Amino acid sequence: MLLLFDIDGTLLSGATAAHRDALHAALREVHGVEAPESLRPSVHPAGRTDGEIARMILLLAGVSAKRIDERADDVREVCAREYAHRCPDDLSAMVIPGVPELLAWLSVRADVRLALLTGNYQPVARLKLARAGIGSYFPPGQGAFGSDSEDRAALPAVARRRAGQAGALHPRERTIVIGDTPLDIACARADGVRCVAVATGPFEIDALGEADAVAADAHKLIEVLSGELSRGRASYT
Repeated sequence: MLLLFDIDGTLLSGATAAHRDALHAALREVHGVEAPESLRPSVHPAGRTDGEIARMILLLAGVSAKRIDERADDVREVCAREYAHRCPDDLSAMVIPGVPELLAWLSVRADVRLALLTGNYQPVARLKLARAGIGSYFPPGQGAFGSDSEDRAALPAVARRRAGQAGALHPRERTIVIGDTPLDIACARADGVRCVAVATGPFEIDALGEADAVAADAHKLIEVLSGELSRGRASYT
């Protein structure tokens, strides 16, 4: 089973300040646009890609869609550079309780492949998890990131392509998206794959009811995923 993990709110909590500031610095450098407090309530970042957040802020500031498209690569590169300067050396305290045990349990299972599915630009995601001490669980060359598409709904297929063999995408029935927002659920639905939600981010369990299964926390996620993996083995044999 290919397990595609979101980062913020799913693996880490409270690790977004430097990331937010890096993105705002990129918008300032590339477009000359500040992200004032008056704009920020209109832009809810949970579950969105970095590119989508940048576009929302820029459109609200009056930047044309054509200009946004033309400079999207520049924003990504500057954001990654700024984040490398701003990211704290140690983010281990931001790892959500139960996540280390969960990843250790999954990493030794022969029937599981771990990868990321996150709206973070890839350099940001990799550095964030490395500084948190859990980056080694997610191999390079796998997963899908905000660098791959501004549209989060496109990311599961990207991750399945990277995990596939002989030019074929990894099977939908052997793929699970794991996240903490309704947008994680929506992107899984868009690709026809299963989704397990965990209520460790900004949304309560009731708001995540469209997922195939919901866990209250990372400790409960072990139990939920155990059931999903058993279901997957039964359906695939």
